[in-house]
Amino acid sequence: MPKPVRSLLILLALAAGLSGCGTVNEKLSASMGEYVPQWAGGLPADAPPRAGTPQYDAYMKERERKRLLPAADREKEEQAQKGATGSAPGNAVR
Repeated sequence: MPKPVRSLLILLALAAGLSGCGTVNEKLSASMGEYVPQWAGGLPADAPPRAGTPQYDAYMKERERKRLLPAADREKEEQAQKGATGSAPGNAVR
């Protein structure tokens, strides 16, 4: 087999292999992010649940409820939640 033809076949094989990796990674990345720790690039702790799950529906209902609250009530609720968790601004962990 002539050298240019062999080089072309190798190049085509590499291109096909790399394109296959792209489709596999696209499908895996949709769910693998949930299992990767945050420090390694996984989902952050405050990420909303995935769409289509019961937790997502509850999350969206709560979000809509908070959106419809008047601003003063919303601020009071946020302060009450911060007080319940014990996260005061001066108590940050370093």
